[in-house]
Amino acid sequence: MADVQTFRDAVTGWAAGGPGGPAGELAVRLRVRTAVLLEGLSDLAAVETLAARHGRDLPAEGVCVMSMGGAMNVGRYADLLGPPGLGLRLTGLCDEGEQRFYDRALERAEAPRRGFFVCVTDLEDELVRALGVARVEEIVRAEGDLQAWQTFTRQPAQQGRPPQQQMRRFLGTKKGRKIRYGRLLAEALDPERVPAPLDKLLASL
Repeated sequence: MADVQTFRDAVTGWAAGGPGGPAGELAVRLRVRTAVLLEGLSDLAAVETLAARHGRDLPAEGVCVMSMGGAMNVGRYADLLGPPGLGLRLTGLCDEGEQRFYDRALERAEAPRRGFFVCVTDLEDELVRALGVARVEEIVRAEGDLQAWQTFTRQPAQQGRPPQQQMRRFLGTKKGRKIRYGRLLAEALDPERVPAPLDKLLASL
């Protein structure tokens, strides 16, 4: 039976130059109405985890959370999934430093800009700031990564950097770590401390 991951895979293949027919057929079969465009898999993990914590079943609501494999792919995904393509409603998160690329892509696709919410640096930074470095360090300890974190902070390149910046950088230093901690940090959030971009995104769905 087709599921949301099948649709994601079909869209990814389409974005890479494959046929669009399978994605279009699955969108109809799964009743997809909204595509949430995210830069990477760590963002996807955080959004899906927080949605589940709020009792949301996004696929059942016709919402597909998509990892684009990098912010520079937003133009391609907006064209395929937005008004020029499948005609889905587009929403998502973007980093402040890449906002201009999103603005340009959405304007070209004739999709509303208001559905996208801006993270000051990126979503990992938002999550670390919301939780505080001490709480994130507790999670790192529980996951068995404390020694790796302590070794990382002693590196010359990290000297003088604020702990928040160090932690954000640490989360991206090993393959798969950002994805794992995207889920873990979202699970640890207090309901009243959800970062504004993430909170607004979920409220808009």
